[in-house]
Amino acid sequence: MQIYLPIAELPVSILTILAMGVAVGFLSGMFGIGGGFLMTPLLIFLGIPPAVAVGTQTTQVVASSVTGALAHFARKSIDFKMGGVLLLGGIAGSVSGIYIFKLLAAVGQIDLAISVIYVLFLSVIGAMMMVESVQAIRAARGGGSAPKRKHHSWIHGLPFKVRFRRSKLYISVIPPILVGYFVGTLSAIMGVGGGFIMIPAMIYLLRMPTNVVIGTSFFQIVFVAALTGVMHSLENQAVDIVLGFLLVVGSVIGAQYGVRAAEKMPAEQLRALLAAILLLIGMRLGYDLVSTPPDLYSVIEAEPQS
Repeated sequence: MQIYLPIAELPVSILTILAMGVAVGFLSGMFGIGGGFLMTPLLIFLGIPPAVAVGTQTTQVVASSVTGALAHFARKSIDFKMGGVLLLGGIAGSVSGIYIFKLLAAVGQIDLAISVIYVLFLSVIGAMMMVESVQAIRAARGGGSAPKRKHHSWIHGLPFKVRFRRSKLYISVIPPILVGYFVGTLSAIMGVGGGFIMIPAMIYLLRMPTNVVIGTSFFQIVFVAALTGVMHSLENQAVDIVLGFLLVVGSVIGAQYGVRAAEKMPAEQLRALLAAILLLIGMRLGYDLVSTPPDLYSVIEAEPQS
């Protein structure tokens, strides 16, 4: 069953796209993430142009984040004040990222930039998560406790402090704004929600309680990803609505089963599995960067001279 993607300008199998959506939705539900950093590389492997993969993936991120945010809203596990501060930085970062994306596309380096950024981030974050997960698994089997997080006391010396009652914090707004800005920029360039960076930053840097971290992250991602998708569509014409619809349908189905599967696995093993997936995708993208392509040359129609 083939369908033509008008923006990506190539035919794809409907069943293949739906299966990818289900698979990434399953992993999203299992790990509590948006799944953008998994879906975008998979779309690139399928032959979707990286720029279109990034722009379109934001639709799937918005859908999964809305679902997650509503679930956490019902549980009253969202710090709206902290989410608003993160959102301020996220909006600024998203706007900056869109214009960086547009600049790289104008000079013909956007495909290379996306691949290199993914290789670096997936490899580094995957390696760090794997080390921490292995330490936690060994500590659990040995009857000990997982390594304790180090306190970042320097944050308490920063100005512009605000009290976040839901998170039981009294800290400067500068770190949350910077975290939001960084994640917003990555969201625009990489087509991700940024939860795989934001959640560790909220836990280890901002010292937020774990019970409000994921819900607050989803709340911020909904608006940043929506803004990113709209701007990608207007500025770069890189959103394929047909592809996005198929991904959303598949991911919504897969997420329901992923949540159930997560309840049957220890948290340490879940993190180790996610780290292994990140490392494998990073290595595959790295191999594609250095390997000889099947077609050394491509022919395109030149634009007529005016």
